[in-house]
Amino acid sequence: MGVLEGLEPRRVFQFFEALCAIPHGSRNCGAVSDWCVAFAKERGLEYHQDKAGNVILIKEASPGYEAAEPVILQGHLDMVCEKEPGCGKDMAKEGLDLYVEDGFVRAKGTTLGGDDGIAVAMALAALDDDQLPHPRLEAVFTTEEEIGMLGAEALDVSPLRGRKLINLDSEAEGIFTVSCAGGSMARCVLPVSRVPFDGTALEVTVRGLAGGHSGTEIDKGRANACTALGRVLQAVGLETELRLADISGGGKDNAIPTEARARIAVSDEAAARRAVEKIAGDLTREYAGADPGLRVETAACETGRTPMDGDTTAKVLCMLTCLPNGVQAMSRDIPGLVQTSLNLGILAAEEDRLTATFCVRSSLGSQKELLHRRLRSLMEQLGGTVTVSGDYPAWEYRKDSPLRDLMTEVFWEQYGAAPEIEAIHAGVECGILAGKLPGLDAVSIGPDLPEIHTPRERMDIASVERVWRFLLEVLRRSRA
Repeated sequence: MGVLEGLEPRRVFQFFEALCAIPHGSRNCGAVSDWCVAFAKERGLEYHQDKAGNVILIKEASPGYEAAEPVILQGHLDMVCEKEPGCGKDMAKEGLDLYVEDGFVRAKGTTLGGDDGIAVAMALAALDDDQLPHPRLEAVFTTEEEIGMLGAEALDVSPLRGRKLINLDSEAEGIFTVSCAGGSMARCVLPVSRVPFDGTALEVTVRGLAGGHSGTEIDKGRANACTALGRVLQAVGLETELRLADISGGGKDNAIPTEARARIAVSDEAAARRAVEKIAGDLTREYAGADPGLRVETAACETGRTPMDGDTTAKVLCMLTCLPNGVQAMSRDIPGLVQTSLNLGILAAEEDRLTATFCVRSSLGSQKELLHRRLRSLMEQLGGTVTVSGDYPAWEYRKDSPLRDLMTEVFWEQYGAAPEIEAIHAGVECGILAGKLPGLDAVSIGPDLPEIHTPRERMDIASVERVWRFLLEVLRRSRA
């Protein structure tokens, strides 16, 4: 018997549990893509699978809906793989350990992947229901959404007839997302020179941060472990001679890093420890409200690698403290909406280079390009380079939306209130798909999924049931 057996909607949770048994982190979607194809073959559905692992499944309209406009149900196959400290699960090879607690579905020690496994589960459940009245259904499952929407970029949309799209990649029930920021990944690379240095080796760690999604939670005032570590190292360097040997932090460009660490060599260990203690107190006070778990720790260690020379060390500290990070501009048109931001999500040192990877977002293409230029200008001064990839457009608000009107009508009837219509500072694939499907009318919805991209992620069971009931009624009424 499955862990989620007995939960309603039954089909949805059955498919979700089956999906969670298959490792499906970004760049590891081959098995789950094949699983979707096997689903289609077993039911005699039309299917299309491309080299990127994207899958399109098509079910023709039920009787009475043959003349209705097709509806696209869309989500992504990949998940963000994050673990609690000490969790030994190999998320590249092992499925998730699900459990139910206090009305939520969770995964032991890891992210749950409700973002966006619930979209796949709902779409498969709709395709699997032969009693459901519906227009032609076109389920689109993309890969590598969490690392720059690479699957959507590669998607061949020629099998699709629909121009009405329900994206199931939102994490708050009752909110219709109708516009989103564009984004990109910017990889800053600094050449590294190393020479021996006679000093005491210390490991400095910033940990215990809340982290979160670099789009929807970038305005929460939470600390970034990589930039916080940069401040700590800079403070040490002001008190004693310092050489950086190794540094790392974060794991996803679109997740605010929760932990970062560096191995350093210092001339005066006592001065270094005093500097760490002082800056730790400053950081604790600054982030007391947003990141109460923040800790800065120092321990003796071996440097492992030959330390970087003084010039390289200074450049790295300049990178970590001077490259822009966080909210850069707020929208003047939509109150409370972040317009432009960037997040230093991954920091990694190799023998001959250091790489800092940013997720850049903006509702305005011009401001996104401005951040690219700022990063390039600063890195050029340091002797480094910047490579931009995965650049995707913003999804612009559509004033005339028959799909949004229908969904609002159904929402009023089922919830007794109006949905919240919002634009978000996060990437969803609707922007890319709108560019490929002229005239696309799209709305993004989803159940409550608190704290996605962290091991605290959880899925509200009752919310899933309500959103599923809502989706079925929208499909039933989609005769036009």
